[in-house]
Amino acid sequence: MSTVAIHTLGCKVNSYESQAMLKEFVEHGYNEVDFKSEADVYVINTCTVTNTGDSKSRQMIRKAIRNNPNAIVCVVGCYSQIAPDEIEAIEGVSVVLGTQYRNQIMQFVEQYQETKETIIKVDNVMNLQKFEDLNIDRFKNTRAYIKIQDGCNNFCTYCIIPYARGRVRSRIKESVLEQIATLVKKGYVEIVLTGIHTAGYGEDFEDYNFYCLLKDIVQIEGLKRLRISSIEISQLTKEIMELIEDSHIIVDHLHVPLQSGHDATLKRMNRKYNTEQYLAKIKEIKEHIPTVKFTTDVIVGFPGETVEEFEGTYAFIQKVGFSMLHVFPYSIRKNTPASKMKDQVNDQIKHERTTRLVQLSNQLLEETSKQAIGETYEVLFEKKVGDGYIGHATNYLQVVVESDKNIIGTIQKVVVESYDEKLKGRVVE
Repeated sequence: MSTVAIHTLGCKVNSYESQAMLKEFVEHGYNEVDFKSEADVYVINTCTVTNTGDSKSRQMIRKAIRNNPNAIVCVVGCYSQIAPDEIEAIEGVSVVLGTQYRNQIMQFVEQYQETKETIIKVDNVMNLQKFEDLNIDRFKNTRAYIKIQDGCNNFCTYCIIPYARGRVRSRIKESVLEQIATLVKKGYVEIVLTGIHTAGYGEDFEDYNFYCLLKDIVQIEGLKRLRISSIEISQLTKEIMELIEDSHIIVDHLHVPLQSGHDATLKRMNRKYNTEQYLAKIKEIKEHIPTVKFTTDVIVGFPGETVEEFEGTYAFIQKVGFSMLHVFPYSIRKNTPASKMKDQVNDQIKHERTTRLVQLSNQLLEETSKQAIGETYEVLFEKKVGDGYIGHATNYLQVVVESDKNIIGTIQKVVVESYDEKLKGRVVE
């Protein structure tokens, strides 16, 4: 039997697309093996959000070629889309696809097997109108992801993704609802909606938007839990808040990207809100969903970020009261407006500021966790760790319990009893 090994860099959308490509290979009789092993075909699903993403992508391509110089090496994804020439220049690459044609990857592999000629299939994504359907019916986790849209219309000045993914294209509702119903029947108890700009779903439709989709999803029979991977604060409308408030299915955790907590920086980033609007929306959400927990993304060292701007961001994060931060040092992306801005911040300052925010994130998580002691949560258990089982509550806090029976893939009611680097609790029978 032929073998395939896939390595994924970057976001949850990439992970989803890798699983969809793996499904194609499995259906054609391939057996998946570890990327460190010798395989007949290697697929590297690349990322280009940062310079580190580019570098790691090239590193994994070369690793695949070293593992088996005779293998078919396929390079796909955002880095391929932005810099196909750089990838083509690496000796040993067989197939290069951008952020399209992944549902045809087997055809290109078979074509290469016949001709032994390098295939480059990278088209302009800016004029794309149609969503590329990629279905998955198996996940390695107890939660299942479903990609509902691709592309982004925001064009933040630091971001390369609209140029790698194109403008918003939404999956038709029938396809989304059918896919979720199938996953629920297969036993997945939590569904995570994901996309490049998830709540931008429907921007390309006339009379159907993200709220309409949520309203339809929560009606699906047997669905126990629904999570939104990320949502812009400006897209949390009153009707969405009320739906989350009224629904026992949509969880009380929202990942709402901030990027900066200072108005001058936000303006240079071309974000669609200021700090006053962001904070007002956070307060409004808390009024509707008192138990809600927020996580966020923050970029440090954006061009022109002064000490005052960074300290403003630090103080604003404390004011909001996130439970955790994802911190990214700014990375110059070629041809984006921010790459041409004056006053680029040096790497040492970026590192110092990143360290401070990571420490703040650890502090916020500890404070949030200690506040959870004595509370009762519904926890979806995902894996065994030592003598215990670990899972996520609806608010995304991780909880560990001991149990005599295997509770992986089940939702259990848990009383949180203590915190020592991790929350520990006991299952309530």
